[in-house]
Amino acid sequence: MPLSAIQPDAYEQLLRSKISPLEKAFAALGAPTPMVVASPPLAYRLRAEFRMWHDGEDLFYAMFRSGAPKEPIAINSFPIAAEPIQQLMPELLQNLRKNTQLRQKLFQIEFLSTLSGDMLVTLIYHRALGDVWEVEAKLLAERLGIKLIGRSRKQKRVLAEDSVNEILCVGNKEFHFKQPDQAFTQPNGHVNQQMIAWADRACKNLSADLLELYCGIGNFTLPLAHRFHRVIATEISKVATAAAIENRESNGIVNVEFARLSAEEMTEAMSGARIFRRLAHLPVPLADYQLDTLLVDPPRAGLDEATLALAGRFNNILYISCNPQTLLSNLTVLQTTHEITDLAFFDQFPYTHHLESGVLLTRRAP
Repeated sequence: MPLSAIQPDAYEQLLRSKISPLEKAFAALGAPTPMVVASPPLAYRLRAEFRMWHDGEDLFYAMFRSGAPKEPIAINSFPIAAEPIQQLMPELLQNLRKNTQLRQKLFQIEFLSTLSGDMLVTLIYHRALGDVWEVEAKLLAERLGIKLIGRSRKQKRVLAEDSVNEILCVGNKEFHFKQPDQAFTQPNGHVNQQMIAWADRACKNLSADLLELYCGIGNFTLPLAHRFHRVIATEISKVATAAAIENRESNGIVNVEFARLSAEEMTEAMSGARIFRRLAHLPVPLADYQLDTLLVDPPRAGLDEATLALAGRFNNILYISCNPQTLLSNLTVLQTTHEITDLAFFDQFPYTHHLESGVLLTRRAP
C-alpha cells in the first residue's frame, strides 16, 4: 500500500466504496444487512516490516513501489502503525546508525506489538550472527526496553523471548494470549476484539460441541469456548498449536482440545478414512462428540472442495474470511443447504481492497 493511499479524512467514504459492491453480492445470496465495523483511521496496525537501505554511512527504513525493487522510498513516518511502533522507529534507527556491529548487512526489521504494550523487534541479516552481535543486541534491547531477535539464513538468536503477550477484552472478560514470532496474529487489534465479540454474539444460541479448523493460537477458540459443551480446534503450525495450548492453560479453559492437523487431515478423520494419533488425547472418541457447529477461518484461497463438503454436514457454520471473493464462491455452494443468518464486515486493512468478513450459516429446514 503506497503511503499516498492513507487518507484519514476520507476514511469513511473509502470504506463505503469498498463495501458497497459487496453488500449487493451478499444480498443476492439472501444475506441480511451486514454489521460494519470500522477501524481507527490511524495507528491501528500492530505489525510492520521494513527493508533497511544502506547508503554509505547512512541507514534508513525503506519501502518499494511494485515493479521498482531497486528504487527505495525512505520511510520517515508510518502513521498506520500502532503508537508504540511509531515511537520506537526513530529511536531504534538512531541507535542502529551508531552501532557498526548491529547495522552491518542488516537487511530487514520486523515490529510486533500488542494492545497491552508489549513489543518484539526482529533484526534480519545477510550474515551470520555471533557472540559479539549478541552482546551489542542485548545492550540495545535493555536500552530501549524491548524484546529482540536476530535472524539470518538458518539461524535465529533469541535474547530473552520470541513472543509478545496480548490481552484482549471481549464483553466483560479479559483473555491473555501468547503471540509467538512468525505465528499468524490479527494485525488490527481494535478490529480483532470486535470480530471476536461479534462471533461470540453470533454463537449465543448455539450449544452442543464445536469443531474449529485453522484455529491459530486460539484467537477465536478460547473466547467462544463458553458457548459450547466441548471444543476440538485444529491447526497445522507447530508453533501456533503450542501457543494455543499454552493460552488455554493461562486462561483456565478446560473444555477445549487442540490438535495439530490440517483441515484436509481433519476432514479425513471425520469421514473415518484415517485414524490420527494426534487425536488420541481427546477425552472421548471423536465419534462421540456432538459436533453441531463448525468454525473456519481459512487462508485467502477459502475452503477446498473436501472441506467445503465437510462444512455442509454441520447444522451451523461460522465462517471468518479474509477474502470476500472466495467467501462468496464458497457460499454459493453452501447456500443450497444453509441460509445466511448473520453477516458482518470488519475493516482490518483500511485504505486497501482487503476486507475481513464474518458469516453465520444455519441449515435450512427440510
